[in-house]
Amino acid sequence: MKITIIHGQSHRGSTFHIAEMLAEKLNGEVKEFFLPEDFGEFCIGCTACFAISETKCPHFEKLSPITEAMDEADVIILASPVYVYHVTGAMKAFLDHYGWRWIVHRPEERMFSKQAVCICTAAGAGIKSTNRDMAHSTFFWGIAKTWRYGTAVMETSWERVDAGKKRAIERKVETLARKVTKRHGHVKTPFKTRIFFLVMRQMQKRGWNEADVNYWKEKGWTEKCRPWHEKERKHS
Repeated sequence: MKITIIHGQSHRGSTFHIAEMLAEKLNGEVKEFFLPEDFGEFCIGCTACFAISETKCPHFEKLSPITEAMDEADVIILASPVYVYHVTGAMKAFLDHYGWRWIVHRPEERMFSKQAVCICTAAGAGIKSTNRDMAHSTFFWGIAKTWRYGTAVMETSWERVDAGKKRAIERKVETLARKVTKRHGHVKTPFKTRIFFLVMRQMQKRGWNEADVNYWKEKGWTEKCRPWHEKERKHS
C-alpha cells in the first residue's frame, strides 16, 4: 500500500502525530509533505489551468512532486489542525491549486480507485467544518472513499494531551486503519460520484471549455468509457 500524507502545517502537533499513527498502522510505503515548507504558493487566479493546461500554472513545477505522489498513492491523507473553524491557510492554498482536477474539469482517472482520510484536531470546536473543507476536494477529485477523523484534544501541544485521551485516539485510529485496509484494492466508486460524473459528462458533450472538452474526448468519457471501468475490470 502506498500512502501520501499532506500535512497542513510544518510543526509536529496533535494532527501530525495522529496522521503518523494512522500511516504506521496501515504499514505502507509513505511519502509526506509539509505545508507551507514543501509548497506554500497562493493561487493567483490566472485561470490558465482551466482554460489552457495545468502546466501553465506558474507553480506547476513546484507542485508536481506532490501531484505525482498523490497519483501514485493508494491512500491520500490530508491532515490539518483547526484554524478559525477551517483548514490552515497553507492547506487551503494547496487545495486551491487543484480546481482544474475537479470532475467538472479534468479529473485524474486514478483518483476513482483511491481512498482518502481527512484528519483534524482542535483544542475545542471546528472539527466538522475543517474536515469538510478537505473532503470537498477529495469528493470532487473523484476519490472513491473518503474517511474523516477528528477529535478535540483540549490542548495545543501533543505532549500535554491527556494519556487517557491518547489511548482513546489510538483505538479509533486502529479501527480506521482496519477499515481502510479492508477496502484496499477493491474500493468501489459510489453512486453519488457516478451520478455527478454523468451530469458533468452531459456538460462536456455540449462543450463549454475547449481544454476540458478535448480531455474528456481523449479519455472516451463522452462515449462509453468511464474512469471506474478499468479498475473494475482489474478486480473482477
